[in-house]
Amino acid sequence: MPPNKDSSKVSELSALYEVSRTLGSSLDVKETSQKAFLVLHKLLGLNRGTLVLRDTEGEGYSIWAAYGLTESEIARGHYRVGEGVTGKVLATGQPVIVPDIGKEPLFLNRTRARTDLGRGNLAFLSVPVKVQGEILGVLSADRIFDDAEGSYQDDIRFLTVLASLIGQAVKLSRSVEQGRQELVREKEQLKNEVKGRYRLENVVGGSRKMQEVYATVERVAPTRSTVLVRGESGTGKELIARALHYNSPRADRPFIRVSCAALPATLLESELFGHERGAFTGATELRRGRFELADSGTLFLDEIGEIDAATQVKLLRVLQERKFERLGGSKTLSVDVRLVAATNRDLEKAVSEGGFREDLYYRLNVIPLFLPPLREREGDVLMLLEHFLRRFNEEHAKQVGFSREALKRMLRYPWPGNVRELENAVERLVVLAQGGTVEEDDLPLAIRSDLPVSIHTAPVLEHSRASAAPVRENSGDAAQSLPEAVRVIEKERILRTLRECEGIQTRAAQTLGLTVRQLGYKLKKYGIRLRVPQAD
Repeated sequence: MPPNKDSSKVSELSALYEVSRTLGSSLDVKETSQKAFLVLHKLLGLNRGTLVLRDTEGEGYSIWAAYGLTESEIARGHYRVGEGVTGKVLATGQPVIVPDIGKEPLFLNRTRARTDLGRGNLAFLSVPVKVQGEILGVLSADRIFDDAEGSYQDDIRFLTVLASLIGQAVKLSRSVEQGRQELVREKEQLKNEVKGRYRLENVVGGSRKMQEVYATVERVAPTRSTVLVRGESGTGKELIARALHYNSPRADRPFIRVSCAALPATLLESELFGHERGAFTGATELRRGRFELADSGTLFLDEIGEIDAATQVKLLRVLQERKFERLGGSKTLSVDVRLVAATNRDLEKAVSEGGFREDLYYRLNVIPLFLPPLREREGDVLMLLEHFLRRFNEEHAKQVGFSREALKRMLRYPWPGNVRELENAVERLVVLAQGGTVEEDDLPLAIRSDLPVSIHTAPVLEHSRASAAPVRENSGDAAQSLPEAVRVIEKERILRTLRECEGIQTRAAQTLGLTVRQLGYKLKKYGIRLRVPQAD
């Protein structure tokens, strides 16, 4: 070390500060170590700093980071435990000082970097990189001395401190990298599981109508054509949308779902197209919309029939040009998105009534795909019951089965809520089951009584006791006026039709030649109430 001890201490403290700050600036050990070696060179006069670490594969060690060596010299820096000076440090875990490398037989000069010794004696200082007793590698540096008898202990002490700091950085970096790799593996595993779940052969249902759906999905999935999935609520429209995505070339790209009915019109536009900072009150930062997030992937717009007129216009432009602007922005963005839409509404009727744009309807309806209700999928109810029973038994660690009578009831029930209703019913029965068998009396009242319950059905009709029996016109009642007789006949016809339609208002209204709204008005007028029975 230089003879002035005070200036030497100042230099060491300055170097330690700079090195600590450098190593803490990044998890890239190679980059931070090279910067640290540069600090050693400038402030302490140490040259050719090298960090040797274990190879990622095998039992050898190689130069991981260095200063003052060329790429070819670094590439030659390979060592084994016990081989040369570096190998001796790896084997013993103790520092090694070589006062004159020209006189040291253990010094291998494997990098071939130390060939010019004309400026004086060249010392080689090497210390182990250890963390909690584990030897991770070796830290080395050169120093040129005019006096061969100079002291090296100060250098060794400083290099030992530096090796400890670098060892902690290496340990942290490896821990973070290991965690990152585990996350990547888990992500790939989950992605493969999701792909497998939505393979068509894993979709439950073997009826003829579902086979037709599968065949259409197989033909359409490889394309980028827009698909409009139609069907009643609970028939599995999102399941088919995901099957279209995961059986397509876009399977490794994002699948983004948006429920158009879940957001008010004022927020839906921002959700789909994003917004710029300051576009509206509360927009404190730029936000990317779902179209941007789904770029190169698939965007699934559920309940597409619920979007407002203004959003319909923008959506039409995206479908036509694949371009849009964020809310409050002027920059035109281009996206490559495969669009799949779904609805349980009668879009044709909405178009005729002016509630849905005709041009947008035709843009969406490129490939129409109709999902049959569960009541029309012969044989699928049994397959689905077995599938959900097996799944929920596994999830809740139970071994529940259905009795013959309970199974017959469930197979006879029309399931107006379709697959979703069936799934929820099975989970409820498994969770609440006190024994190993679900009996007929354990079933919900709607299933036991074969009375479907849905938003359009009402299996029990309530009206006044006077009208409990069918009302017929009494031809002998001369005091009854014509308007009163018309009301009696109309009420009787409505009651009879509702019974025939099992309380389903939409079907009853069609049979009577009325709209649902007109039928609702007459039910209120005649005091006819529709009640859904509560399950036990």
